[in-house]
Amino acid sequence: MIGIRAATPEDAAAIAAIYAPHVLTGTVTFEIEPPDTRAMRTRMAASEGLYPWLVVTSGGPEDGGVIGYAYATRFRERPAYRFAVETSIYIADVAQRQGAGRLLYEALVDTLRAQGFVHAVGSIALPNDASIGLHEAVGFRRTGVYREVGYKNGQWIDVGLWQCELNEPSVPPVEPRRFSDVGVVRG
Repeated sequence: MIGIRAATPEDAAAIAAIYAPHVLTGTVTFEIEPPDTRAMRTRMAASEGLYPWLVVTSGGPEDGGVIGYAYATRFRERPAYRFAVETSIYIADVAQRQGAGRLLYEALVDTLRAQGFVHAVGSIALPNDASIGLHEAVGFRRTGVYREVGYKNGQWIDVGLWQCELNEPSVPPVEPRRFSDVGVVRG
């Protein structure tokens, strides 16, 4: 059984362990040194209750081990961007291609919609057919490519941009609600 819930500070070690192999051997992230548990807790706390951090677990929402996580962050620093978020998702290697990633990402998108954000942006290091497929399956559409903007593991890497309209833009826009007020939304 798969469970999805809000991440807690106690999940930081599992999140760091899931992320570390991507940092050390892959090109899907441009970090070079994997963050430790403390650094992950700091990143989670930086969301300040506005941006969601979700985990997917095996064995149900409360009693299973964390097998993946997804989160949203501020898209850009300037205040006019506050209605958009950037999203990320990482699934443990042992849980790849079992459907947990899609369920988790759908929950993140549904939660962001309920919060009132207008757009979500996903940045994908290319090539990455699995991530492209996941993003498109939950409503993201390709909007552009930054050519050779990252250098890692001896190669220059392109970054593709995917965007998902979460809510129709209104004038004036409504301020997004805090994740701590909305909670995890599914469906």
